[in-house]
Amino acid sequence: MALTTAHTITRDLDAGTAAKTVTLSYDDRFLRRKRLVADDGTAFLVDLEHTENLNQGDAFTLTDGSHIRVLAAPENLLQVTGDHLPRLAWHIGNRHTPCQIEDTRLLILRDHVIMAMLSHLGATVTEVEEPFLPEGGAYGHGRTHSHDHGKTLHTHSHDH
Repeated sequence: MALTTAHTITRDLDAGTAAKTVTLSYDDRFLRRKRLVADDGTAFLVDLEHTENLNQGDAFTLTDGSHIRVLAAPENLLQVTGDHLPRLAWHIGNRHTPCQIEDTRLLILRDHVIMAMLSHLGATVTEVEEPFLPEGGAYGHGRTHSHDHGKTLHTHSHDH
């Protein structure tokens, strides 16, 4: 039996528009071609023209015209707080670490090396479990480490 396929993404779809959802981790929200299973058990195929970074609220547009809305899965994160949050954010960004930036805290994926560095800098670091919604890349979208300058994804050295 052929799976319903998604060839396109609809950005920031209204929650009432999609009857189904799929809950994906930060890493799983970066894909081009993959078989997925919606939260209700419905299997579908994602077959996009190029690799996409999906955010919570984006949706797969299926060939039958329906949508499956993306939700961010709870993940093991580090919550970073401290008196000098902009300085701490700079150190996180300088290491090309994806970061969710809020007014009173930063969230990053758990990493014992980054945790030790931040603690050494005076941060309070607490383990939490919640959805991870980091900032987009330098151009307002995509992954911070990918340098997505359009449709072609490439990587290059950052030796300084």
